[in-house]
Amino acid sequence: MPLPAEMARVFTEEKIDFVKRSGLKAELLEPGHVRLRMPLQGNQNHIGSMYAGALFTLAEIPGGALFLTSFDVQRFYPLIKEINLRFRRPASSDILVEASLSAEQIASIQDTAEREGKAEYRLELQLTDSNGEVVAISQALYQLRRH
Repeated sequence: MPLPAEMARVFTEEKIDFVKRSGLKAELLEPGHVRLRMPLQGNQNHIGSMYAGALFTLAEIPGGALFLTSFDVQRFYPLIKEINLRFRRPASSDILVEASLSAEQIASIQDTAEREGKAEYRLELQLTDSNGEVVAISQALYQLRRH
């Protein structure tokens, strides 16, 4: 069974010390859909735009947040196998990312993991600034594994 939204928020924002220090916030956590925000404040680089590591963190965390809200956390756990991040422009504001999986995708991934012990799924995400401009694009390969 997936975690309730408040528990998923605590896991997303506070369970990994690095993420907690970054100030990442989970704005929306529901089955099949998450929206996360990385604040610019505290995550600037030497030229005042967002540090690449903060953007990478924002690109990677949605896979775990989707896991918490969408999959049976008692039977499965997620791994990230690969992630690519393409920077498009400097990020000079807070940055948002949204990630979604349909109910059909969730069921298919979980069914495959139940049968085969693991199942892979991809997330292609856009990280956007406060004006809706894309600052980075990520492609990540995750794996759901049976305990």
